[in-house]
Amino acid sequence: MQRAGRHGRQPPEGGPMENGVGQEPGTPEPPAATAGAAAPRAPRARPRLVFHTQLAHGSPTGRIEGFTNVKELYAKIAEVFDISPTEILFCTLNTHKVDMQKLLGGQIGLEDFIFAHVRGETKEVEVTKTEDALGLTITDNGAGYAFIKRIKEGSIINRLQTVCVGDSIEAINDHTIVGCRHYEVARMLRELPRAQPFTLRLVQPKKAFDMIGQRTRSSKSPGEARVASGKETLRLRTQGPAVLEEGPSPSEEEAARRVDDLLESYMGIRDSELASTMVEAAKGSPSVAQLAQGLDSVLGEFAFPQEFVAEVWAAVCHPKGDKE
Repeated sequence: MQRAGRHGRQPPEGGPMENGVGQEPGTPEPPAATAGAAAPRAPRARPRLVFHTQLAHGSPTGRIEGFTNVKELYAKIAEVFDISPTEILFCTLNTHKVDMQKLLGGQIGLEDFIFAHVRGETKEVEVTKTEDALGLTITDNGAGYAFIKRIKEGSIINRLQTVCVGDSIEAINDHTIVGCRHYEVARMLRELPRAQPFTLRLVQPKKAFDMIGQRTRSSKSPGEARVASGKETLRLRTQGPAVLEEGPSPSEEEAARRVDDLLESYMGIRDSELASTMVEAAKGSPSVAQLAQGLDSVLGEFAFPQEFVAEVWAAVCHPKGDKE
């Protein structure tokens, strides 16, 4: 949706311009620069960060800017396409497909192209928990929707063909979970009793014709390479302004992947931004006890078990293969 640009205000007729602002008649002229004097430096302009976006099932390309967190990002996308922000389930970077490896988290490369996946059909499925683990890995979009990031092969959920990666979990047994974080949803599912059927209400992303029938992550198409080439990223924060920073080093990325795997193993969630936060905390903690104390102060709602914290510290500070 294109909007007409605002026209700048014209200066009064005959009035001079001072830094782009028209002066009132009778205002004295600014003194002329004396010969040999250095001209004052103009303040460095902050670069405008403009990102391109489309709806994943198909739309014209829009431009967005001026957001500092995920909720504001969704609001900007919704404004461009004249939809409600609550229609957006999640976003992927540089692919329109439901690719869980390309999910938008708390960082966006300056040349990344954002695809917004919006609500499609609602479906209900009855599940009987015949074993403790359902085989689901859950993440959330940072704006109130938890959705399925991975389905384990051979699991209970894997045998239900109607359940797909990318489906948002809207309700469990008619109890709405919109607004819950992914770890809360994972905990609810773990606590459901065995041998007792329950109902999941799911919302699948709206699909384009070439995506119909897709159950899990598709391989990358030949012409769909990552657009971003630089390391600089825009870091979105839950509090405070977004900041530009260098991307993580290869060793930091590997440490975050290890921690993300531990999150999935212990809690049934995957969250790359949470993993990165824990890597930073572990790097600054000389012992497991201090890491546990630090995580409890900022992430206490997760209630991480002690053995999990110990494995995080070991994965970051003493990964296998490192020399002692």
